[in-house]
Amino acid sequence: MSDITRIETGPRMSQAVIHNGLVYLAGQVGKPGESVTAQTTEVLAQIDRLLAEVGSDKTRILSAQIWLADMADFAEMNAVWDGWAPQGHTPARATGESKLATPDYKVEIIVVAAQK
Repeated sequence: MSDITRIETGPRMSQAVIHNGLVYLAGQVGKPGESVTAQTTEVLAQIDRLLAEVGSDKTRILSAQIWLADMADFAEMNAVWDGWAPQGHTPARATGESKLATPDYKVEIIVVAAQK
């Protein structure tokens, strides 16, 4: 049986969970009320930080789920994503529209990655 490691564990959730060489990140959100561009930039920086902490990086992301409060923001989010995503290492990805935890959140991204 493999060990399970939890990173930045709080009373409700952990920011990352590692099992069998896979890293599962909690949904990452940006600062409430900021633009889609600012929130996406912050979310991707948080993903980079968490992956580095667990011995991985964005080239090791296997899948990404992106939730937008409004699909009208798809192009704005993609403009940030496309500048961040490592070409040749882009993950399987899905994007959908959903009510997020608060109306001030415009984007939430969940990723699963492999450790190095």
